[in-house]
Amino acid sequence: MPDIIELIFDDHEWFRRQFAALDELKARRVDITAVEAVWTPLAKRLDLHAAAEEEIFYPQLLRVGEEDAEEETLDAIGDHNDIRDGVRAAAGYPILSEEWWAAVGRTRRANDEHMAEEEREGLADFRTAPAELRESLGRRFAEYFLVHRSTRDVDTSDKDPQEYVREVEEGLDEDSSAGSLRIGSLKGR
Repeated sequence: MPDIIELIFDDHEWFRRQFAALDELKARRVDITAVEAVWTPLAKRLDLHAAAEEEIFYPQLLRVGEEDAEEETLDAIGDHNDIRDGVRAAAGYPILSEEWWAAVGRTRRANDEHMAEEEREGLADFRTAPAELRESLGRRFAEYFLVHRSTRDVDTSDKDPQEYVREVEEGLDEDSSAGSLRIGSLKGR
């Protein structure tokens, strides 16, 4: 089973390819059906990816990460909000309209910035985590997408970054007093 770092990188590469495919479709002025076929799964995966990272990856980064893990997490949650805002904005416009393309562009810029920072910071820091933890989280990350095939039962609302970190850190404080990694119990956070 790949570890969580590999799975997050795989998603990042897929996101880059899908946005490039949208560029190609825009340049060729292809019909709405072709654009929808790329955008619909991309928008869904962007939302699910952010939710999965917030449930599985970032709580553990805060637990085992370097001293700047809190700052990296605050920034990442803010980036996720920007990505979600772009996806929601695009949903409010007719596909192929100027406004839709502008919203997709904002989504892409937010996602590109987030991926670059995450690859350079959070994922790099997490390489020091034990292999068994990375693999366990990788299993959970992969399972997340099997359980959540749509965003219907997933919270895709913006999160207050400070509140998110505070709640996770409070949970980590409770866990450390019990001596548990709580790898499996972060579901629903």
